[in-house]
Amino acid sequence: MKMSQITEEACREAAIYRDAGIDGVIIENMHDIPYSVSVGPEVVACMTAVCTAVRSICPSLPLGVQILSSANHQALAVALASDLDFIRAEGFVFAHVADEGLLNACAGDLLRYRRQIGAEHVHIFTDIKKKHSSHTLTSDVSIEQTAHAAEFFLSDGVIITGAATGLQADPQELREVAQSVRIPVLVGSGVTYDNLEHYLDSNGMIIGSHFKEGGHWANAVDPKQVKRFMARRRELLG
Repeated sequence: MKMSQITEEACREAAIYRDAGIDGVIIENMHDIPYSVSVGPEVVACMTAVCTAVRSICPSLPLGVQILSSANHQALAVALASDLDFIRAEGFVFAHVADEGLLNACAGDLLRYRRQIGAEHVHIFTDIKKKHSSHTLTSDVSIEQTAHAAEFFLSDGVIITGAATGLQADPQELREVAQSVRIPVLVGSGVTYDNLEHYLDSNGMIIGSHFKEGGHWANAVDPKQVKRFMARRRELLG
């Protein structure tokens, strides 16, 4: 697919979310499989082009970026260049084994880099016990302790997920983490029309698969599904 097509599709989907009243949008290179922990300059250049285009049609909507896999420094640079508001970072605290390989903690280097490039206004929301990963290395560290560590290392908010893309996060874990930290707690996978009510106490919900045709992450965004979900959210919030 040509860059012009990628940019056009990203803007089309962002407009659907914007017009449906979504609170914010994350731009991600989800289709860039298989993911590599060595992200080249071509990925950074392409993501900057896409993010800048999306910002042009969503001038006031909170926008963020995640670059797979674990390209958190690159995501910060893209966010700064494209006037985005936040990034989603993997591997912020505690090493773990993901399907891309061993991911080390990055908080110290990442926050120093953020200051170095003058991007301290860009928030960093961080996955804890992230999906698509084995956490045997840290099996003696609870998710609440992981959240505490992220907070101590100055994360702007933590994200809990299910075991994989589209799988439901544990509502009990959400409650436990929310009670253990003072920073925002977001749900990063598995929220649907049918289980939305279990996650309304979170500070935010990152929804991808459920908004796609057939509920599959690789498909196009389904405008009707987005509108249906947002109507349900308004109904539950009264």
